[in-house]
Amino acid sequence: MKKMLTYALLIVFSLLFIAPLFWAVTTALKSQQELYLFPPKWIPSVWKFSNFAEAWNSQPFNLFLKNTVIITALSTLGQLISCTLVAYGFARFQFKGRDFLFLVVLATMMIPWEVTMIPQYMEFNYLGWINTLKPLIVPSWFGSAYYIFLLRQFILTLPRELDEAATIDGASKVTVLFWIIVPLMGPSLILVAVFQVMSCWNDYLGPLIFLNDQTKYTLTLGLSQFKGMYGVDMQSIMAITCLISIPPLAIFFFAQRYIVGGIATTGIKG
Repeated sequence: MKKMLTYALLIVFSLLFIAPLFWAVTTALKSQQELYLFPPKWIPSVWKFSNFAEAWNSQPFNLFLKNTVIITALSTLGQLISCTLVAYGFARFQFKGRDFLFLVVLATMMIPWEVTMIPQYMEFNYLGWINTLKPLIVPSWFGSAYYIFLLRQFILTLPRELDEAATIDGASKVTVLFWIIVPLMGPSLILVAVFQVMSCWNDYLGPLIFLNDQTKYTLTLGLSQFKGMYGVDMQSIMAITCLISIPPLAIFFFAQRYIVGGIATTGIKG
């Protein structure tokens, strides 16, 4: 009886989460006449799959997709490289002030991005980077406190005997990192990559602040083009929303076991 009640609650809550997605898909497939019917129709009378092609071709979404992929790929690569190096330093090297510096890094997570938004804009404006993709890519090559914390915690779970054995065989610290540590960090690195891809792909405020030219727009900014002064093209918004949601959903679906494994193996060792 208890198991049946648990399954019933899971089904109910899953339907609550699925309902908005289902509504978005059916709205994207509706005709213009069925959009504002009352009471609303969940299932359209005629499924207009052409709405997806019309919405995609109404704006230069191929260009927006290219910009988004460039930003996401380079930002993810930057986070993986920089955070791995910093996490390895905090986990394996002994130096004066190490623990204090690590606390300072963790403290930056308490600073909302809205607080640093204006100083960052002034800095990038001074460098001449406004209306380029650099403000959305370059900061990722300096690491993220949260990702550094995750990777450091995972490295701490690895026995130091691996490093010592490689060192005895003549391996340098860099060799130990890239040939011993990194291959063992697979689940954690995938976890960081998935989180970063999700963050970049869905970012709206960053591109909105730093980009002015439509040729530099990302998918999220392109989506906002359907909001006019006197109305909203609801069909196109829902159609593009469904299309740009496919890559993150697919990545999350295929990387789900790595996400769970990466979090589970990170541990809380200090």
